[in-house]
Amino acid sequence: MTNTTIDLFASALHFRPDGDVRAVERQMAGSGSGAWQIAAFHVASDADVHADHWEMHPQAEEAVCCLTGGVRLYFRPEAPGGAEDMVRLRAGAAVIVPRGRWHRLELDAPSDLMSITLRDGTRLERRTGTS
Repeated sequence: MTNTTIDLFASALHFRPDGDVRAVERQMAGSGSGAWQIAAFHVASDADVHADHWEMHPQAEEAVCCLTGGVRLYFRPEAPGGAEDMVRLRAGAAVIVPRGRWHRLELDAPSDLMSITLRDGTRLERRTGTS
């Protein structure tokens, strides 16, 4: 095996159930392989984190890690008419998003983020009341 460096801002790592680890193109939805994806992102605006969409991972929890900068992670209300819950992440902080919980991000500043989850079945849904 040849040891090469992998740019996590350009590729993702997939950890497969058989123990294989591969550098692959980042994916928003899963490939059905059962691979966990670790990916890092340079983000400069709310558009970079699809702030106008809710996201949900039905197959696993997600670790959202703020490496630099700052972000706000919002959880969609579980009951109609309820308020969004918000968690603020600063550099070096992470939050675990429960399996099946709709969530979204907004930036406090340009940031570097890392996401770790099983993307199989991932869904995006446009927020109502946004343009």
